[in-house]
Amino acid sequence: MARYIGPTTRIARKFKEPIFGPDKWMERKPHSPGQHGLNARRRKKESEYGLQLNEKQKAKYTYGILERQFRKMFQTAASKKGVTGAILLGLCEARLDNTVFRLGIAPTRRAARQLVGHGHITVNKEVVNIPSFTLRPGDEIAVRERSRSLETITNSLAVNTNRFDWLDFNPATMTGKMISMPERAQIPETIREQLIVELYSK
Repeated sequence: MARYIGPTTRIARKFKEPIFGPDKWMERKPHSPGQHGLNARRRKKESEYGLQLNEKQKAKYTYGILERQFRKMFQTAASKKGVTGAILLGLCEARLDNTVFRLGIAPTRRAARQLVGHGHITVNKEVVNIPSFTLRPGDEIAVRERSRSLETITNSLAVNTNRFDWLDFNPATMTGKMISMPERAQIPETIREQLIVELYSK
């Protein structure tokens, strides 16, 4: 299956929350998409499997990860010591495309993935064009010198005010650093990761 490139609002309405960021259409039509969206309340109660699957799909759409990649990340998380669900989300956050988004270099994860893919981002002073590249504490992320005047980047940095405890960023030099792996309490996404763990553990 190819990566989803369709309308993001439709997916956000499916999960009943703006997982791709602020969305004016989501505010106008908060119910599920489709002709029966308004009658969603009348449907029978969702099964346990349905809830687990829904949460996994939400996580995959949020971070823009395909099934095979996501399953491998779960297997990696399960092999480590600690809470598997929290480690899984930490691995999602440590992806290069997500980190570029968190630093404010790109307005969305999709835009961040494009910047990385086009070679505008460096890791430890080396160009990395793989969005799924996993960062480690101590890695330095920066915008290539010749790419620092890109309108997408300058506009994003001008409006971004978010700061995260596990990342350090200097807007003047457009360089950042991953200080540590994020803990679950530091990750703002409303994902019930335990349901994902239960789904994959069956």
